Amino acid sequence: MKTSTDDAWRRAANQGARAPRPRVAFQGERGAYGDTAIATVWGTDALPLAAWSFDDVIAAVVTGKCDYGVLPVENTVVGRIAVVCDALDAAPALSVLRDVVVPVRHALLAPRGATLDSVTSVTSHPVALAQCGDFLRRHPHIVPHDSYDTAGAARDVAARGAAHESAIAGIPAAQRYHLVVLAEDIQDRSDNQTRFVVIEHAQRGRW
Repeated sequence: MKTSTDDAWRRAANQGARAPRPRVAFQGERGAYGDTAIATVWGTDALPLAAWSFDDVIAAVVTGKCDYGVLPVENTVVGRIAVVCDALDAAPALSVLRDVVVPVRHALLAPRGATLDSVTSVTSHPVALAQCGDFLRRHPHIVPHDSYDTAGAARDVAARGAAHESAIAGIPAAQRYHLVVLAEDIQDRSDNQTRFVVIEHAQRGRW
């Protein structure tokens, strides 16, 4: 996989002002941190397309289903995200345009009417749960369960509407799925952030 220069990125960005709305793949559901990365780069000018896995994001770009993809490559807490970096290294058809850093601010989300005392389970991505270990140890009555995505967990909790269920995700997920915030900034480290890269097909050559 080759890496574009900053000059190439600036040329692509200038062309983007005249281009159709780009399709951008990310792993997870709308409201996930990858979705936030897209908004950070494109604002409302992109069409975010949710993918189940990191490999699905790569495939969407390689096959031309999407114009771009965003993938997390490094996190303050867990370090290098090896599964993503290794997949990118094995994809010579892809090129990196730029990176973007997204602050990771986890919140405990639940359906309206739930309280911190009524919640007995929390669902989220395993990495997100690990990043909130101190909070979970202070609330041992809340039992953690794994999900494939933070926003996906929030969506499912909202769909079931049970007062004993909650999810750990970002505030955008609470807004999108109409959940209440029971606790905010529950991550162990206040400086927690994830670095994403924006990828495109190496032969694309334009925004």
